[in-house]
Amino acid sequence: MKKDTKVNAGILIIGNEILSGRTQDTNTSTLAKWLNSIGVKITEVRIIPDVEKDIINTLNFLRKNNDYVFTTGGIGPTHDDITAQSVAKAFDVDYEIHKEAFKILESYYKPGEFNKGRQKMTWMPKNAELILNPTSGAPGFNIDNVFCLPGVPSILKSMLGGLKNKIVGGEPILSHTISLRTVESEIANSLTKVQNQNKDVEIGSYPFFHSGKLGVSIVIRSENQSKIDICKSQILEFVKEKKIEIVER
Repeated sequence: MKKDTKVNAGILIIGNEILSGRTQDTNTSTLAKWLNSIGVKITEVRIIPDVEKDIINTLNFLRKNNDYVFTTGGIGPTHDDITAQSVAKAFDVDYEIHKEAFKILESYYKPGEFNKGRQKMTWMPKNAELILNPTSGAPGFNIDNVFCLPGVPSILKSMLGGLKNKIVGGEPILSHTISLRTVESEIANSLTKVQNQNKDVEIGSYPFFHSGKLGVSIVIRSENQSKIDICKSQILEFVKEKKIEIVER
């Protein structure tokens, strides 16, 4: 894959605990930041329950429409951890014990602790490749362009380093933020003009509340630093004209 190729990915968050609000999803942010840094742009994020049919259908859609798909959650030892078997069905391959994963976990646990529940974490789609887990032993896996990671944020984060040689990205996606003491309505027209003059640059505006005052952060994103610089100068031009205060955040 050439460096100037645009590479995209979808994220599939699996788990009833996310949908119920019991657990807050931070994995999307972690994955998006890491993927952007290696030149992979997130096109879509979906959150679905631990339901086999939903996992299969959503995964099949995402993997056909993205270069990569990352799933989080549902690969633990309990009865509702059904991601691995659902992925096997999505790819129409056997669901079986991964011998290398079995050896890793067998040596990780003390004698007698590697019970049937923990052995469940070694069942994966046939011919899956392991994603090693430096935190808690239980590996994730990938098959074709799908990468299955655990839902626990600290464990997921620790496993990303092991994926670097498996993911081929494009140019890293760069960003620059300008924070202003203003409201969106005051800059909307001017910002639209800048966006229309720079259609291949992504410009977003995000209100914030800081130190008791309202403000807006303008985020400029592109693979090309010179294009970011052009947008930045155009934005600062109208900011100066309107006498809007720039805020250091």
